Amino acid sequence: MAADTSVDILQKVLENEILQTTKVVEEHLDAEMQKLDQMDEDELERLKQRRLEALKKAQQQKQEWLSKGHGEYREIPSERDFFQEVKESKNVVCHFYRDTTFRCQIMDRHLTVLAKKHIETKFVKLNAEKSPFLCERLRIKVLPTLALVKDGKTQDYVVGFTDLGNTDDFTTETLEWRLGCADIINYSGNLMDPPFQSQKKFGTSFTKLDKKTIRGKKYDSDSDDD
Repeated sequence: MAADTSVDILQKVLENEILQTTKVVEEHLDAEMQKLDQMDEDELERLKQRRLEALKKAQQQKQEWLSKGHGEYREIPSERDFFQEVKESKNVVCHFYRDTTFRCQIMDRHLTVLAKKHIETKFVKLNAEKSPFLCERLRIKVLPTLALVKDGKTQDYVVGFTDLGNTDDFTTETLEWRLGCADIINYSGNLMDPPFQSQKKFGTSFTKLDKKTIRGKKYDSDSDDD
């Protein structure tokens, strides 16, 4: 009997919360409708023109991004091409990879998805073994490594999978969140609520590397398959 009473109370609380939420939404819609009703034809026309201009500007920006190679995940042929790619785009994610590293293939799959979703950012990959100068300059020692470049300058790095839950099974949403933390993509989620938080708790201090010359040209792999 007591259990039934508790269920009834909980149900009533939930119903009340739903009613309150519905009321707030209705009040907001009523206010917007009233605002539109009070506008004269000239004001409505100006509002329409502003929205059309905003849509036109957004479409032009999208076409410009696409013309620069945004919207797809692709490979850069050489180190020289890297500098041109980061010069012409504000936000660039560059994956330094190696063919024989299994975790680089995992990263490829996630980046392919994100490149299509976030066309405001350019997503590219570069073979680390064919890029000794860049790997020394950017201190790339672990593969995979993502170099996050903003306005032509490397601002941050995602080294291995440590920032992604330290697991091969991290989700695309987790990588998306990590890139959002670096402000390299337009992230719409809550940066204070990592997607992996409900699965595993661990520190959120991100790996950032100084631009120092490394010794030698041998790379460490973040994969156990090498």
